[in-house]
Amino acid sequence: MQDLQQIFNHIQEIKKKQKDIKSAYRDALNASEEYKNLLDKLKELRARKKQIEVSVKQDFSSEFQKLDDYKVDLESDNTMLSDAALTKLMKGETVEVTDEYNNNYEPIFTVKFKKT
Repeated sequence: MQDLQQIFNHIQEIKKKQKDIKSAYRDALNASEEYKNLLDKLKELRARKKQIEVSVKQDFSSEFQKLDDYKVDLESDNTMLSDAALTKLMKGETVEVTDEYNNNYEPIFTVKFKKT
């Protein structure tokens, strides 16, 4: 098995190669006149779409307030679920939940690295 640092370095190399290819692709697109024209039309259509959305959103203002409340509740409940699952796992117990259709779910834990 490879060393942790070697794996990390390999991931960094691949990310750099991906970035280079994506950059070359964007440059090629920006050189195309037809692409630029389509982008301008797309901006106009998005602006019109936004106007329509704002108009309809005003009609649904109370529902959007409820939606925001649900979002906060959902984030809180997800945090509570994660904490409870981790606590149960640390005690050596089996961690599993079942939905209304009797589908079983088990937790997935991941490790991520953050630049310090």
